[in-house]
Amino acid sequence: MLDNLQLLFVWAPIINVQIILEGIFVGAIFALVSYGLALVWGVMNVKNLAQGDFVIMGAYLTFTLSKYGLHPIFSLPIVLVIMFGYGWLIYLLIIRRVIDNDMFVSLLATFGLSLVMQQFMNVLYGPEVQIIDSKLPVYSMFDDFVTVPMAKIISLILAGTFALIIVIFMKKSRMGQAIRATAQDARAARVLGINTDRVYAFTYALNAAICGVAGVLVSIIWIFQPFYGIQYSLRAFAIVTAAGLGNLPAVIGAGFGLGLIEKYTSMILGTEYEIAAAVIMLLIVLIWRQIHLRRSRQVVR
Repeated sequence: MLDNLQLLFVWAPIINVQIILEGIFVGAIFALVSYGLALVWGVMNVKNLAQGDFVIMGAYLTFTLSKYGLHPIFSLPIVLVIMFGYGWLIYLLIIRRVIDNDMFVSLLATFGLSLVMQQFMNVLYGPEVQIIDSKLPVYSMFDDFVTVPMAKIISLILAGTFALIIVIFMKKSRMGQAIRATAQDARAARVLGINTDRVYAFTYALNAAICGVAGVLVSIIWIFQPFYGIQYSLRAFAIVTAAGLGNLPAVIGAGFGLGLIEKYTSMILGTEYEIAAAVIMLLIVLIWRQIHLRRSRQVVR
């Protein structure tokens, strides 16, 4: 560990540029997945444990389309539509039946969904790690100390563009306004004539579409495997817990922050500790909030 610290800050500090860039690239995907989770959690009060499996499903759909000669970037709208329909179907079959129940019912239902999706992808594609060659150039700087693949640059641009589209949709469209009204007070929204069941279905389907887009980006820049979904679910929960519900700038900031933390952890301690960084971040946030609650607690008189 000491040797790695010396390498970063004494012998070759230019490596920090590479780590920061990598953190930004992966942080954009983390933020996208986390916004979808925050949307479902805030509007429907459903903690979706299958969040990461939606991402992996999007990656495998991209992988399937690539077998037919379609470039991953051009497969994005197709994956988006398929995942939107899949999310709507899952809502009708599962989520609709548990949305008004206790929190643990939705946790168990989505955990079961996660297991089913993992096994289905495992049977269909096998347990091997997959990768898609995007056939895009790789640029190098600073005497090859820093490499920037064009695939990662494009994924960052696509993630930012899609996030901007979602923000505009939520603020300007009638469905977006209905979603925000339902999130604030579902009963009042029903009184005002909003079909909350349709809003819930659209929200869950939109979350699945967001995860599908994230899956396309993952397939462009990373490897994927049927059982990798838990990693993205864990990261999304850590980010949403740290940022809070309904706070998009905080979700984006926490996503980029976790990306940087993971990359520095990987460089200093080793790749096997990347996921541990997300868990530690979650624990620190929970401990800090507990301390804050105790400080602000007052006696009721």
